[in-house]
Amino acid sequence: MSSNYRDRDDRGFRDRDDDNDSGGRGGNGRGGGGRGGGRRMHRRKVCRFCLDKVDLIDFKDVKLLQGYIPERGKILPRRISGNCATHQRMLAEAIKRARNIALLPYATD
Repeated sequence: MSSNYRDRDDRGFRDRDDDNDSGGRGGNGRGGGGRGGGRRMHRRKVCRFCLDKVDLIDFKDVKLLQGYIPERGKILPRRISGNCATHQRMLAEAIKRARNIALLPYATD
């Protein structure tokens, strides 16, 4: 019976346990849980506007707003930009106003 399993391994079949092994990083390759992997430490993103104590985001400041728009023209979400909810809303409003008067491009599909 064990020779049967050996034949399957020789033909390229693997056990289920071998499929879950992703280079020693853990179960699903994300770094959490599983064998041999520990939790990754992520540095918390801090709102740049809160650090500078910005009360109002000016829609005419194109250099500032372009940092929050990739090449496709979409507004970066809060989880990526690291802004707080208040400043993200202000930023989105400023970007939309700048788009309206053609300072920034609209998003492309």
